Amino acid sequence: MDLGPGELLDLYYYMVLSRTFEERVSTLYKQGRVQAGVFSGIGQEAICVGTAYGLDDEDFVAPAHRDLGVFLVKGVSPRAIMAQLYGRADGLSRGKDSALHAGEPEINVFGTTSMLGAQLCVTAGAALAFKMLQEPRVAVSYFGEGASARGDFHEALNFAGVHRLPMILLIENNGYAISVPAERETAVRDIAMRAAGYAMPGVIVDGADVIGCFLAARDAVARALAGEGPTLIEAKVTRLTGHSSDDQQTKYRSEEELAEQRTQDPLPGFRAELRAAGLLSEAAEAALAAEVAAVVDDATAFAEAAPDPDPATLLRHVYAEPGDPVPGPPPGAVPAPPPSPIGGLAFNSTPGAASPVGGSSANVELKVPAPGDGSATPNAAIQPPATPSSRGVASNASAPGGTGPDGATAASGDPVLGPQPDVPGGPA
Repeated sequence: MDLGPGELLDLYYYMVLSRTFEERVSTLYKQGRVQAGVFSGIGQEAICVGTAYGLDDEDFVAPAHRDLGVFLVKGVSPRAIMAQLYGRADGLSRGKDSALHAGEPEINVFGTTSMLGAQLCVTAGAALAFKMLQEPRVAVSYFGEGASARGDFHEALNFAGVHRLPMILLIENNGYAISVPAERETAVRDIAMRAAGYAMPGVIVDGADVIGCFLAARDAVARALAGEGPTLIEAKVTRLTGHSSDDQQTKYRSEEELAEQRTQDPLPGFRAELRAAGLLSEAAEAALAAEVAAVVDDATAFAEAAPDPDPATLLRHVYAEPGDPVPGPPPGAVPAPPPSPIGGLAFNSTPGAASPVGGSSANVELKVPAPGDGSATPNAAIQPPATPSSRGVASNASAPGGTGPDGATAASGDPVLGPQPDVPGGPA
C-alpha cells in the first residue's frame, strides 16, 4: 500500500478520533460515569494508527492497554468500545469488565489483558496457525518496553525466530514502566538490539512519526508474507500522561521534562505537515473535527442508554457450553508445512549495521539486518533520517536520506547503561 492524499487524511482522521475519544473518556471518568481507571494512549496515536492502517482485515492484532487507535483502525465500533468502558451489556465483554479488557474475535482483534506480555505467546500461536494453514496472514502484538523484561517476551521471540513465523512484535517504548525509567528497566539502550539473539531484524522508528510507523509495519508485513519470518519494531515515543488516571507522574518526572515532552505531541506535528502540503485546509479540518465529535457523542449516548448486563449471563462465554463450535480446523485439514531453508545463517549482529540504499524510502533504522546471506535485503531499503529526532530516534518519514544524530544507533564501544560488573581493567 502506498500513501496518497486520501490515505494521509485517513491517518489524520483516526489520530484525531483516537485523541478525541480518549479525552472524552477522561472527562467521563472524572464525572464518575466510567468506573475503571484510564490508561491513556494520548501521544502514542501515531504508533497505533500508523502500524495498524496497512493491515488486512484477516490479520491478527493483540493490542495493549494504550492502543485504542488499533481497535478503531481495525474496525471495532466506537459504540461497542464506549459501552465496554461503561460496563454495559452491549460492550465487547458483554458487561464482564469495565476496562478495555476485551477484543473482537470476529475481526481478529484479541482482547487486551493486564498480564502485560502474555499476549505475545498467544500472538506467536496465531502466527504459527497461519503458517501451518499456509494462509497469507500476519499476527501483530503490541506491548510496552516494560513487558520486554518478562519471560513471555523472550519465549515468544525465540519461538517466532526458530519457526520463522509471520509475526510482528511491536514495542511501544514510552520511557517508563509505571514510574520506572527505561534505563533502570534494561541494560541496553535500544531493545531492538535484542532481535539479534533470535535471528530476526530489529527496527527502530520514531513513534511520533505516523508515516514512519506505517512504513516500518508495511515492510515487516511484506517480510512476513514472503516467508522471511518475524520482525521486532521498537517505536520510541514520549508518554504525555501518567501511567493511569490515578498516577501523579510529577512525583517522578520534573516539570521541565514534562514541558519538553509535550512539544513532541504527534498530532499537531502531523497536522502541520498536512497543511504545509496543501492537504488540510481550515474548512476541511473543521469539518473533520465536527465529524469526529459526532462519532464520540453518538458512542457516549449509546453507552449511556445501553442496558446493564443480566446477572444470568455471568458464566456465559466463560465455560464451554453444549453446541459450542470446536476451535481449529477439522482433522486432516492442516497441510504439511513447507520445508525449512537449507544452510546456516550469514548473520550480522553488529549494532548500527546499514542496509543498502535504494528501493522504497522506508525511513526507519534497521538495528539488526535480516538473516540471509549477510547482505541485509529487506523488502524496502532502510535509510537514516534527514531530521534528527529529539529522542535520538533515527526516523523521519518526511525527509529520508539524511544523517541521523549522534547516539541514534548504538555503536561498538558505547558505554553500557546500568551498574557495571567488576572486571579486570574495567570500571570499579
